[in-house]
Amino acid sequence: MPHCTKCGANVADNTAFCPSCGATQGGAPTSAPAGSSQSGLAENVAGLLCYVLGWITGLIFFLTDKRPFVRFHAAQSIVVFGALMIIRIAIGMMFVTGGLMGVGAGFSLGVMLYWLISVVGLILWILLMVKAYQGERYRLPIAAEFADKLVGKSV
Repeated sequence: MPHCTKCGANVADNTAFCPSCGATQGGAPTSAPAGSSQSGLAENVAGLLCYVLGWITGLIFFLTDKRPFVRFHAAQSIVVFGALMIIRIAIGMMFVTGGLMGVGAGFSLGVMLYWLISVVGLILWILLMVKAYQGERYRLPIAAEFADKLVGKSV
């Protein structure tokens, strides 16, 4: 019967942890089931969650999950929703401040562009979550190239 490498207690074959001290045993299988991470999330659910709060959840999953499918969706979420946020901030700064200075046409154009970017963001948010949940590696034309560079491989 094998012994614990830390405390010397008897442990059964293929045991992950020592029953006495809790130390990790070397001969135990440590791999997670196929399609799930150590957290227990399936790849498609983790891919969906990459988009839930935009670039924020994308960044969280990019830093914590090492599976290629999840990292791609996390990187694409960072690129898409980070870019949309930057565009919305720029539009707000250019047109809203112009509207406060008395340029009415600039203000209304800014509001329309801001609304359009918001609608595009909502449509992309829903589309990307659905595609990730279906297990599809849906690639947005420009954002996917940046996501590949962020992940560190080119497809």
